[in-house]
Amino acid sequence: MTTGPRGVWPLVHAERAALAADLADLTEAEWATPSLCAGLSVREVLAHLTSSASLNGVRWLAGVIRCRFDFDRQVAMRLAEELGATGAETHARFRRVVTSTTKPPLPVLALLGETIVHGEDIRRPLGLRRAYPIGTLTRVAEYYQGSDLVVAAKRRIAGLRLVADDGPFATGSGPLVSGPTLALVMTTTGRSAYCDELDGDGVEILRERRDMR
Repeated sequence: MTTGPRGVWPLVHAERAALAADLADLTEAEWATPSLCAGLSVREVLAHLTSSASLNGVRWLAGVIRCRFDFDRQVAMRLAEELGATGAETHARFRRVVTSTTKPPLPVLALLGETIVHGEDIRRPLGLRRAYPIGTLTRVAEYYQGSDLVVAAKRRIAGLRLVADDGPFATGSGPLVSGPTLALVMTTTGRSAYCDELDGDGVEILRERRDMR
């Protein structure tokens, strides 16, 4: 398994390329489909991913200061900058950053997680499915189980035992939550729609924690 930031960037680029390919033929009506991110269309979520791939530490900090340390406002501002006038333009902007190594002050693994989680926020409502490499999903699951940096993932799964049934990922102790690694990643990051793919006494606990921040 690849290690270190240089080993993770190819995984980020592969996931961006796969997402760009999946969205190549969307209609404007499909671009307006509500995503799994409350209040955002699939086009807006894609613009957010473009922003993450275009924003270095200096620009990120400048935006935070401009928005008076309102991080949600900063995210919305940067999203709007990358949205474009049409779905096709939003898609073209995303395609231009597929191989970017520019990032905010976050670990590269956080960018990989964001690409997969937001990719599912987009794909799921559109009825699209991706066969993710299990090694990639396992890296992301391992990252989230130990971090609350971007989302309250570590706190959300506290006191639960998570076990993948399609790969090597396993963590924690307590009531069991088992199922596909992708579903574990998505529920760990608060996407309760994926709880239906999981089994165990801990599933309802995880579902109840979906809004944890």
